[in-house]
Amino acid sequence: MDDWNLIQKITIYALPVLFAITVHEAAHGYAAKHFGDRTAEMMGRLSLNPIRHIDPFGTILVPALALLLGGFLFGWAKPVPVDFRNLRNPKQDMLWVALAGPASNLAMAVAWGLLLKLAGTLDGSSLQMPLAYMSQAGIQINVVLMVLNLLPLPPLDGGRVLVSLLPHRAAYAVSRIEPYGMYILIALIFTGTLSAIMNPFINLTYHMLDWVI
Repeated sequence: MDDWNLIQKITIYALPVLFAITVHEAAHGYAAKHFGDRTAEMMGRLSLNPIRHIDPFGTILVPALALLLGGFLFGWAKPVPVDFRNLRNPKQDMLWVALAGPASNLAMAVAWGLLLKLAGTLDGSSLQMPLAYMSQAGIQINVVLMVLNLLPLPPLDGGRVLVSLLPHRAAYAVSRIEPYGMYILIALIFTGTLSAIMNPFINLTYHMLDWVI
């Protein structure tokens, strides 16, 4: 797909990106509701409707620029609001609420992998190549989003997992990084460090998917 123009790439990647980001955010909301926080539900964000979750910058502009510039594809949606104070056991339940998003991306990567297998059986069909390319895009974006969000950096999901697992004093120290987390992430992106950190875990996930599917 490297020699495709931007419109062709957007056509293939649009649906997988919307699914990956929307289901990721909705999964956080459903998990939070399960553990006692109904903030997302009351604000109308407990939904699989992409329009409720789209961030014009993170969901549209950033992925489009990544496709244009040839970097690894990622993006984000408007975060689903979660009030951790409403959880029945805030520190412990934070772990499961945070993991719900990356877990949904793993499940979607498996689902796209199964669709890729299906595409391989459609010899001669006009659907074969579009489905195959879209499935490959779906696997890629979900694997990248899962690995990215599991990095132990607040406000990423991995940062919240770390806060949940650490003793209170250390958890508080890590949580204070959150206001600077996105700046750290941007610095990692522009220095190329983020790719170096993520690539081994991305490759490991691909190997695991090859074994599972």
